[in-house]
Amino acid sequence: MEFEFPGRDRLESTNDVELSDLPRAYRISCVRDYPTVSNVTAATIDAVNDIPALDELEPGSTVGITAGSRGIEDLPAVLEAIVSELKSRGLDPFVFPAMGSHGGATPEGQRETLATLDITPDRIGCEIKSSLAVEQVGSDSTGRPVYAAEDALDADAVLLANRIKLHTDFEGDVESGLCKMAVVGLGKQRGANNMHNAALDRGFASVIPEWAGILIEETPIVGGVGIIENAEEQAAEIHGVPAKDLLEVEPELLERSKELFPELPVDDLDLLVVDKMGKEISGTGLDTNVIGRVKFQGQIELDKPSLSRVYVRSLTPPSHGNALGVGLADLVHRDLASDIDFEDTYVNIVTSGEPSRAKLPFVVPSDATAFVLSASMTGVTSASDLRIARIKSTLTPEELWVSEPVAEELADRDDIRIHEDQPWVFDEHGELEMGGLGESQHDG
Repeated sequence: MEFEFPGRDRLESTNDVELSDLPRAYRISCVRDYPTVSNVTAATIDAVNDIPALDELEPGSTVGITAGSRGIEDLPAVLEAIVSELKSRGLDPFVFPAMGSHGGATPEGQRETLATLDITPDRIGCEIKSSLAVEQVGSDSTGRPVYAAEDALDADAVLLANRIKLHTDFEGDVESGLCKMAVVGLGKQRGANNMHNAALDRGFASVIPEWAGILIEETPIVGGVGIIENAEEQAAEIHGVPAKDLLEVEPELLERSKELFPELPVDDLDLLVVDKMGKEISGTGLDTNVIGRVKFQGQIELDKPSLSRVYVRSLTPPSHGNALGVGLADLVHRDLASDIDFEDTYVNIVTSGEPSRAKLPFVVPSDATAFVLSASMTGVTSASDLRIARIKSTLTPEELWVSEPVAEELADRDDIRIHEDQPWVFDEHGELEMGGLGESQHDG
């Protein structure tokens, strides 16, 4: 979709701000002690060994392993290790997409989503089954049906695999992790849609534990392998949890994850610039815990950080046009708007149940326009006072460029390193040219 609207010159002429008025930029990083798993394969095998029910399976038994749509750095290696270990025991493992409506809610789209995350039969060493067919396995306390994937039900055992971390929609004893993988992942599109509708009525914190308990009882789930990541997206811990202990142990693992969660080093900004958003980064494209915005029916907004304006520059290719979460931003680049596949986005929105997250923000023709307009959209007296931060994505909020007022505030902190400074640099088309955060050009 191409967007036609007033061009850069006309928009920027609406106020007296010049790019030269912007405060100087400083590249900074947060200094933290990151625990890291030194051998992912060995740690994964140890986790599998912590699930006794796998020892009871007869040779040739089939084991279905979940794979979601998030960009979890060590997940391909974890899945490969699980598959290899199960095969060494004479078992017959397979992987199946467990991602609700992502990938356009089609088998082909979900296989393609996994492929973009380096989860392929060749990489992990087993078949991928991607049917979206489900069966009802029970009903919750209000009579709502609970569904599970036929691929999972046909297996002799199901092993959940997922990252355990804060959820982007709610707070509870279990958030994003193994229990949610059971409820949303095994439920496929139909189960995910039903769960989100139930959550709009009763709240996620009530629905997910109840439904997870039903699925543990009514399906061949034997346990889960949970990954806790450090702030650099690396596995900090890998845990094997038997099915009977999931509802008790996962809250403890969530608390550990919170201790390692990456966040912006500053709570008050006029403008946050995010280079890219996407489904492999967060279920909401932008992690709500990082930007301090939830915008979900029935959920309380976060107190911090307080961001006057959020500008997003691009949508990642692995998102395949799914821009759920774009409504969390105030401004987006024209290229991002053009990359949106509204069909995929709306299918995901219908499943998740919150339409405000799909609303199209103010579309700008260039990065420079977003910076200039922010000076008249944030209430600052002068553009030189703008409190700006730029991050690569909400996965990496502790490596960033900040404007001089923010750098001055952070300068005396022991956990902050200031590496270099320069003006905000834009090319002839008004796009940021500054590097140091990965992709420096506007290329998604």
